[in-house]
Amino acid sequence: MAYLQLVKGNRPGQRFHLRGERNVLGRHPSCEIVLDDSLVSRQHAQISNRRGEFFLEDLRSRNRTFLNGIAIGGKTQLGDADEVKIGEIVFQFCDALASAPASTGTDEMPTLAGPVGPGETNPEWSICQKVTAPDVAKDPNPSSTIMFKFDAKSAPSMRLGVKPEVKLRAILEIVNALSNTIELDDVLHTLLAGLFKVFPQVDSGWIVLTEREDHETVVSASRAGGGASSPVRISNPIYRQAVDTGSALLSSDVLKESPSSAAGAGPGQQSTMCAPLINKAGRALGVIQLESKGLRSQITQDDLDVLVSLGSQAVLAIENARLHEDLLRRSDIERQLTFAAQVQLGFLPNQRPNLPGYECYDYYEPAQTVGGDYFDYIDLPDGRIAISVADVAGKGIPAALLMARLYSAVRLHLFTQPTPAAMLSALNTEICRQGIGHRFITFVLLLLDPRTHELTIVNAGHMPPILRSPDGKAASMGQRESGVPLGISQKEQYRELKLRVEPGTAITLYTDGVTDAMNPDGETFGRARLEQFIAVAPTTAGEQVKAIMRDIDGFCGSCLQQDDMCLVCLHRLSSNAT
Repeated sequence: MAYLQLVKGNRPGQRFHLRGERNVLGRHPSCEIVLDDSLVSRQHAQISNRRGEFFLEDLRSRNRTFLNGIAIGGKTQLGDADEVKIGEIVFQFCDALASAPASTGTDEMPTLAGPVGPGETNPEWSICQKVTAPDVAKDPNPSSTIMFKFDAKSAPSMRLGVKPEVKLRAILEIVNALSNTIELDDVLHTLLAGLFKVFPQVDSGWIVLTEREDHETVVSASRAGGGASSPVRISNPIYRQAVDTGSALLSSDVLKESPSSAAGAGPGQQSTMCAPLINKAGRALGVIQLESKGLRSQITQDDLDVLVSLGSQAVLAIENARLHEDLLRRSDIERQLTFAAQVQLGFLPNQRPNLPGYECYDYYEPAQTVGGDYFDYIDLPDGRIAISVADVAGKGIPAALLMARLYSAVRLHLFTQPTPAAMLSALNTEICRQGIGHRFITFVLLLLDPRTHELTIVNAGHMPPILRSPDGKAASMGQRESGVPLGISQKEQYRELKLRVEPGTAITLYTDGVTDAMNPDGETFGRARLEQFIAVAPTTAGEQVKAIMRDIDGFCGSCLQQDDMCLVCLHRLSSNAT
């Protein structure tokens, strides 16, 4: 397996194995490799695996990613012993563990062995039958006799009163059967199969799990002896008493007056034992219930002791299986989010405009894997360029979907409307008509003619652009011309602000994730602080954006990013005055 070995950092020699198709490196806790360095972006770079070949890619980080001392942008293939530098941290890439022993299964999922092979059926099993609490069969004889009862919560994992040979046989039968089983259905069915071997006098049995969120009763596995198939019959009072009190119960005459009882079954011919599945927190996950109908094969107190002891072992297997299911579910969600993030990055510009006399720089970082902030550079046929920044209300996947929709709509209306104000009005009308729920979008557009240096600004409720003049003064502009956000009022008519961009002027666009960044004392970064910082920031667009983000990182300290962040800076170079 390929890995990164730390060369320079707090623990040189530490290895980070590259598992899966994508490993993200950055400061955010969701990254596969978390780097504690202020120079590292939250999601700084990624290493992707394509059929055994590994590629390094910078994720629009502030301080770039270096491979063998050279800054990279797009995907660059990694070779054995290549040096990767991120911030002040240096790794060496190794394409395999040449000295590693053969796999022991630690990194691979074990082969699952269930009671029934793929494509087979077993008439003895009723698989995953889901029954809500009102459908659980009521006990036809509420006067059933409880012969023995004890508190399963306080019972030790193995009760000493049970015969040692019986205890040992039961443990070996069940534990060995469960040792290679990790799927929840297989765990439950394998457990029942083992119980039927330990208790040969049992005629039927089932396992009920109470789900964690809504406490719905789920008959997860049931079995009838001899391969007979029959509906699941739950003795409701015994089941409820076991769950509510945490007590193990031994009962007789559970079905003595039931019309569906076996012919000739009279009083005293049936016995039932029910053991709750109690976890370490003292909560009942469900119950195991076994029944015997023969006079000569009654269930005894010793049998109940053994069932309770085995229940404690079963709880461990059930919780492990649930953890496995949760892990698979999260892994599937993360794979989908990773793909969504890659798609979203595809909507954002992969290169900055090359305008004579001007420079542009941008920074984008979602609070989650995907986000709702948007920016774009759009070249128009007449030589003008449109620079847009938007913020979809909310975060995560819903905001990202609206951002993708906004991407295409903006381009459509830019090419079909005569003016920026008309473009914004048409975009607003489309969004209002189609509806985006209770969300809205703030949007600002700069339309620059690099030949005449005329700049047109239209704003739909977005944070006002900050203009730094050649004399070093910085202030927000266009508040009076700004309209309401997109998606609120279909009748809104937007206004334009026109100005000439003088040599040395810089205009910064940003989203509220920048000004709303919060420090440990609950204070926000704020627009006034941003304006003050821009007034003294480096003059070049790239250095200004990087300096702003460094200042925000220092201000926030240990606080995690709460909202998507986007910064775009347009700077007219001083040497091109006309």
